[in-house]
Amino acid sequence: MKKTASLYWICQIIGWFSYGLTIIFFAYMLEKKLNVTFYPRILINIISGIIMTHLLRKSMTKLSLRPPTPSHQWWKIVLLILLFSVFFSIITSSLIEIFRLFDTDREGPKNMVNHFSFSISNIVSNWDSQRVYKRFIFSLILDTPIFLVWISTYVLWHYIEFANSEEVNKVRLETIIKELELKTIKSQINPHFIFNALNSIRALVDEDPKRARQAITELSNILRSSIQVDKVEITTLEKELDIVKDYLALEYIRFADRLIVEYEIEPETVDNQLPPMMLQTLVENAIKHGLSKQPGDCLIKIISKFEQDKLVLMVQNTGLLKPNERDGFGLQSTRERLNILYHGQALFEIFQCLPNQVTAKLAIPISIPKK
Repeated sequence: MKKTASLYWICQIIGWFSYGLTIIFFAYMLEKKLNVTFYPRILINIISGIIMTHLLRKSMTKLSLRPPTPSHQWWKIVLLILLFSVFFSIITSSLIEIFRLFDTDREGPKNMVNHFSFSISNIVSNWDSQRVYKRFIFSLILDTPIFLVWISTYVLWHYIEFANSEEVNKVRLETIIKELELKTIKSQINPHFIFNALNSIRALVDEDPKRARQAITELSNILRSSIQVDKVEITTLEKELDIVKDYLALEYIRFADRLIVEYEIEPETVDNQLPPMMLQTLVENAIKHGLSKQPGDCLIKIISKFEQDKLVLMVQNTGLLKPNERDGFGLQSTRERLNILYHGQALFEIFQCLPNQVTAKLAIPISIPKK
């Protein structure tokens, strides 16, 4: 608050003294030799201008006209400008008359001091109402535009300040919305994953308690990794692969020899960043719609590579892609997260690549964490 007030007064003083120097410059260029009363008149205008515009600002604040001002309130600002322009002209005209600064002779500073002394002691007797009136009209015509320039600068300043604050608030709001959306999606993904894992364990409890205990250990590892991942919005492919391997190990206990897993991971891709649990979601979808819905063996193949400026991840599974499987919860969540995080720069698609093979392909911008 103090910083803003100091800046306001600095701008006020610099602005009005710049106005005075500009008048002096042009007057000197036109007249060469200026009347000795010229400088006191300029000083009166500067001081009066600072005071009147400050009172104008106070009045605008008190009347709730501070920018940004609603369009239907602008007539009040115009009325205030006219009113303060009249006050300004009355004050400056009266002071010029009081100190007799209208004199056109070119006397030196010494005579000027005596001139002041004489004028102050004979204010009433030497007051010329007609001369004051003419000076008032002259000042009103010439100085009103100065108030228009001042109010234009004042309004522009506040509109720029308002626009900047609105932009900052907009960015903050978008960030908050983004965080809420991501947390909502992640809160939906984790129970979905846990539900499938518990189903796998439940299938083993009666058939093979020993293997069920092993499955619980695997689930414990997965949950531990999942809890750690929930604390961050980004992870590396290497960490994501660790979770996927735990998950596939758990599913292998359930499906035994029917599940075949292959990896084609380019070593340079493991340090690349990606959203947590995203690869695991694709693998889970491949298990759900591949291995769970068909007899016989099912190949799950995970591929990572660089293509141009993108990290490409592919999860392939044995099976047939049905139309309604393109918009499942897990895949829809993947699309939403990609859209939020990469603003349209990421690609996700699922398609039937071979007569008996489905591919889920994910391409995201390359982002290697600094070491």
